[in-house]
Amino acid sequence: MLALGLQGCSFGPADPAAQFDPVDAPLGTPTADALQGVLDQAIALSGASGGIAGVWAPWSGEWTAASGTVSFDEGAAATTVDTPFRMGTLTSEVTCQIVLKLVDDGHLELDDEIADDVDWIPSLDGITYEQLCRHSSGLADYYPGLKGIFTTNPVRTWSNNELVAAGMGMARTGAPGAAVRESRTGVLLAAMGIERHTSKSWEDLAEQYVFGPLGLDSTVIPPADDTGRGLLGAYASPIGADGKADCATRLDQSAQSSSMGGEAAGATTTLEDLRRFSEAFATGSLLSDSAKADQWKNVQPVAGSPQSWYGAGIGGATFGPMRGDVSETAGMLTAALTDPTSGLTVVLVLNNSSSTDAFVREVAFALASVGSKADAANGAEAPLVELPWSLEQATANMTALAACPPAPAA
Repeated sequence: MLALGLQGCSFGPADPAAQFDPVDAPLGTPTADALQGVLDQAIALSGASGGIAGVWAPWSGEWTAASGTVSFDEGAAATTVDTPFRMGTLTSEVTCQIVLKLVDDGHLELDDEIADDVDWIPSLDGITYEQLCRHSSGLADYYPGLKGIFTTNPVRTWSNNELVAAGMGMARTGAPGAAVRESRTGVLLAAMGIERHTSKSWEDLAEQYVFGPLGLDSTVIPPADDTGRGLLGAYASPIGADGKADCATRLDQSAQSSSMGGEAAGATTTLEDLRRFSEAFATGSLLSDSAKADQWKNVQPVAGSPQSWYGAGIGGATFGPMRGDVSETAGMLTAALTDPTSGLTVVLVLNNSSSTDAFVREVAFALASVGSKADAANGAEAPLVELPWSLEQATANMTALAACPPAPAA
């Protein structure tokens, strides 16, 4: 009876920010102005119609902002901090968080082989759940090969089997465990595996292990035939014969099927939901100590990365002290990074993917750099946040990586 009584008690969802004892105030004007300047510059350089961003520095306060419009349509509504958007491959973090929770509950082991669950697809021997979520499975990412189809026919419905087959039809990037290379193919396989292993849908598992505990009421993978009405629009320039973005043309991808990303890149969310999830993911607040250690121990370098301080944990990446990831998907660039020690958090979305995830990574770096130097509020103490990049480096890289920058003023 006592157990039943305790089960009936509900204290509501947990906000992972509470562990940082955050100051409940807006960031100071100089910091806020600098952050707004970075966001406005990023929107202009990316060719987006609008963008949404937030920076949370627990010792100082928070800043959230939205600029531009939700689309390029005449009379389009202004973007707001509550405008929902596609989160891209940050969806993969949710899938791999579920994997870690299943490990916590004793339903799964990280070294279990995916072939034992996804037994209808051949040639998966020797690949583990950990390798799928660390992106070290050796399976190619299906996205680059299908990107042209996604951009020209975004409403087409795909099955996970089709997408996985496309990835597996490409040359392996290496032996299992040998190197880290992003692969949505691998994350989709992990999602298919946990559904077979538990006899539960991804949606039910996500609600049980992630969305419910964190109160993420606005995060979901829409049905495949829901083309995304009410979301932040999505745009991109096609790739020309020279392999570069054809900046004279802008493709409207606002109506698109979530099935092109599914459990690897198909979820939609909001700024506040993604902030909560980023903090929980980076700090392991939903996990046991052992699962938390597994997630970030033996962080592997990312193959081909320009910096030695880029690494890969289970489900997400590390950029110096910050954990999370950056994403490019059809018409959308997103980023969500959190420093698990100081609580510094950056969330960002831009609705033009022509400049790829490398661009949005540098925008996130610039926002983090400004936020890390926010003055402490009265009674608080500013931590030492040692970022291995400067604001000047990040903003210079933004300009260099912009695929379709605006023409210079006369």
